Amino acid sequence: MKKTVFSLALGTFGLGMAEFGIMGVLTELARDTRISIPSAGSMISYYAFGVVMGAPVIALFSNKFSLKTVLLFLVALCVVGNAIFTFSTSYLWLAIGRLVSGFPHGAFFGVGAVILSKIAPPGKVTLAVAGMIAGMTVANLVGVPLGTWLGHEYNWRYTFFLIAAFDALVILSIILWVPKLYDKSETRLTEQFHFLKKPEPWLIFAATMFGNAGVFAWFSFVKPFMVNVSGFSEGFMTVIMMLMGLGMVLGNLMSGKLSGRYSPLRIAATTDLVIVLSLVLLFVFGENKSASLVMGFICCAGLFALSAPLQIMLLQNARGGELLGAAGGQVAFNLGSAIGAYFGGLMITLGYSWSYVTLPAAILSFAAMSSLLLYGRQKAKRDQANASALA
Repeated sequence: MKKTVFSLALGTFGLGMAEFGIMGVLTELARDTRISIPSAGSMISYYAFGVVMGAPVIALFSNKFSLKTVLLFLVALCVVGNAIFTFSTSYLWLAIGRLVSGFPHGAFFGVGAVILSKIAPPGKVTLAVAGMIAGMTVANLVGVPLGTWLGHEYNWRYTFFLIAAFDALVILSIILWVPKLYDKSETRLTEQFHFLKKPEPWLIFAATMFGNAGVFAWFSFVKPFMVNVSGFSEGFMTVIMMLMGLGMVLGNLMSGKLSGRYSPLRIAATTDLVIVLSLVLLFVFGENKSASLVMGFICCAGLFALSAPLQIMLLQNARGGELLGAAGGQVAFNLGSAIGAYFGGLMITLGYSWSYVTLPAAILSFAAMSSLLLYGRQKAKRDQANASALA
């Protein structure tokens, strides 16, 4: 099982580099391809749209093949997508490359989780899935800063060529270490959608989407923000990306530790409030180097601190359609990435300075917190009605 978890973690490491690596080379990408930085930022949105399209499509066909075969197909798409992006010179082919490389993202997590649920001992499934997800947090701590350094010192294309080559090695690890299993669900497809009749799952989807959009409206443009607003050199961006990656790792760990003391709702709502305040402070004190680093670190920590409690809340409210709920969470998360990148870039398109990308970011994060508060109110009403019915 350890080899299987390690192989899946390698896969999420590659996905993390592909999704977040572009932030560290955004200015180099724009300069080399002669497009504006907001247009380069739209490549983040194209990746997210790929995830949104890929998750449900793969879910429809995954039970026709072995889970190992599906995984191999997904990682092969990662190789192809990142290779297309690496060698593209036109906006159209850059966009196609990002769409293709994003297509397998959500499905990989879903298929990996199903595999681990089948081979992990009782009580160890959550730990095994956490081990798989750890690959993405390590990517933000090590892989993304490495990609940023490669893009700055040499060329942004080296960054994505490295990702494509790494994914080719992931294919080999899956062939060697992932067992051949099948997912034959006996639940009818129509029954899996029943949980969507309630408002609670939709409020969690909204909180996931807006929460991610809030952070991404700023983080998508972290390099031009740190260079043009805070006054850091481009060469220092490798250190900054490593610091942001450390924030993501620690945020994920902190959220896990707090889960034993507080409810997922309280953790998620409080985290969104902290993110809102951090983004407002980034707008006010962004020109101060120390303040921008601290607030940016907190925002990135909050992004991954939200993941576990929102996932738990989705599972609690998706009885009979847990896998569909998990896929929906991935769709909402990545749709948020696209929305955030769009609204952040819109501020620059409208002629505002880079510091203004934090304002739509704060508004979107506030919308996420509001969705969670509405969820809490709705849940309290439902629990009260159920208690009255039993009495």
